[in-house]
Amino acid sequence: MITQTSCSRPGCPARRRAGLGAALFLAAALTAGGAAAQTPAAAPAADPVVAKVDGTEIRQSDLALAEEDVGANIPAGTPDAKRDWLINYLTDMTLLAKAAEAKKIPDTADFKSRLAYVRSKALMETLLRDSGKAGATTDAMQHVYQEAVKQMGEEQEVHARHILFRVADANDQKAAAAAEAKAKDTLAKIKKGEDFAKLAKDLTEDPAGKADGGDLGWFTKDQMVPEFSEAAFKLDKGQVSDPVKTSFGWHLIKLEDKRKREAPPFDQVKDQIETFVTRKAQIELLNKLRQDAKIERLDKPEASPAPAPAPSATPNAAPAKK
Repeated sequence: MITQTSCSRPGCPARRRAGLGAALFLAAALTAGGAAAQTPAAAPAADPVVAKVDGTEIRQSDLALAEEDVGANIPAGTPDAKRDWLINYLTDMTLLAKAAEAKKIPDTADFKSRLAYVRSKALMETLLRDSGKAGATTDAMQHVYQEAVKQMGEEQEVHARHILFRVADANDQKAAAAAEAKAKDTLAKIKKGEDFAKLAKDLTEDPAGKADGGDLGWFTKDQMVPEFSEAAFKLDKGQVSDPVKTSFGWHLIKLEDKRKREAPPFDQVKDQIETFVTRKAQIELLNKLRQDAKIERLDKPEASPAPAPAPSATPNAAPAKK
């Protein structure tokens, strides 16, 4: 996945994860009531009958459709338990449908209206699925990948360690002063030649930092809170910062290395890119249909229909994990 490695542990100054993953899903969100279609389960080669209700067959493909429709509501359990639940669900549906037919419900205006709505929704989802699949070509995915890599340009990333002296309450001036004093005292030890990583293991109040000597790995500027990033990116390789104050407390930062931001291999982000180009194709189809249609709002003054939001042409790419 095109996403940057960022620290999520307590005390780590990470602000947010940057990368293509979020950009793809947010930028490609469809309007019109969440019109992105889910891909239904593929029809099995064989479609055996799994049950009969008063002679009406329930097939394996019916189970797949039911699972697609109500999957989130299926109780947790073993595969066999899920299968039993689905068969029971379809059994009840069949019995109730037959009872409704006996009461002539299909002849009512309310039912006809509901049936027309369900039919339109199924047609919408099928067309969106097919158009998205047609748009997700290898060439389209490679184009998105190459454009994302180009956007990275000459952006730098750094590999750093830190020692944190936590301040739980930013308004606690006494605690803040004590944490700053600890940072200054530790910096003095480092200047006398003590090892930064060893001091991090002994002194940092970032729990994970005690295990790895405060190692934060590689990160870009937007992955850390601004105060931390500003200090880290000003350092030269091997240099240690003066005490740095952030919302987490006081930090000492050691820069281990700098490099040009690296792009992940295509195969690592293929699924994310496929989602992006699929939804892009769906949006383009929807916008064309809106443009060609005569859409009238009778409940308010006439206005031009707003187009569906287009995904960013070149989502941000970020490096792979170190």
